[in-house]
Amino acid sequence: MPAWAKPLAVALALSLAGQGAWAQTSDLVSENALRVCADPANLPMSAKDETGYENQLAEFVGAKLELPVRYTWYPMATGFIRNTLRAKACDLVIAYAQGHELVLNTNHYLTSAYTLIVPEAGDLAAVETLSDPALKGRRIGIIAGTPPAAHLARYGLIARAKAYNLVVDRRHESPAIDMLTDLETGEIDAAILWGPLGGPLVKSDYPGMKVVPLIREELPPRLFFRITMGVRQGEKVWQRRLNSLIRRNQDEINLLLHEAGVPLISDLGDAVLEITN
Repeated sequence: MPAWAKPLAVALALSLAGQGAWAQTSDLVSENALRVCADPANLPMSAKDETGYENQLAEFVGAKLELPVRYTWYPMATGFIRNTLRAKACDLVIAYAQGHELVLNTNHYLTSAYTLIVPEAGDLAAVETLSDPALKGRRIGIIAGTPPAAHLARYGLIARAKAYNLVVDRRHESPAIDMLTDLETGEIDAAILWGPLGGPLVKSDYPGMKVVPLIREELPPRLFFRITMGVRQGEKVWQRRLNSLIRRNQDEINLLLHEAGVPLISDLGDAVLEITN
């Protein structure tokens, strides 16, 4: 996918170096508010009532920048970046996968993994890998098209799996909640969800479930990913400002995510991080 041309304002902003932090930032970036692009119905991440943990993180960033947070709401589906960040309606996406060409990524502030979710008192509670023989013949919930589906196919688990939609408008459909409800009622035996989605949902609404980060899979595709903030392509000064904020406040960011129930793992994806106050 071709990169978009750098905004002319970046060149102007760079020429103003030394005249104050905001003077160095592209004039496309608001100086009066932290303008955040977000999904209005994407709990536990974001919500229009600002109860998601990404909303909390946005407030944290805004406080560090001494700016109020203002949202542009749009469903996290096809056209999200085009109609928010690229339309210059907002300046920051709080969570975006590292390396995605639609945005300019900051340094990552979160590494997490897909998780296996099972009843903690059930006979699958000791399972740590998708190759475990205990999963044979079990019905496993999976979001269609996500990386763990390839592992299920490899181990002969896909035939009995129950697939849930990947791209939906969360105002009308919630595959993760549907999956966890099916797990609670026994419709499925186990659920596989992206950790930053499944972990907080289990913590808030599904007591008795165990969340196991899938960090022991040895074959591809990998199941851990680094998450960044996203800004417009070309806005290097704004990116560097956020990189500095992340670096200086990583411990507080980790604690915020941990308290929300997000499973945090090492940058190499091989160990669960122990977070303490």
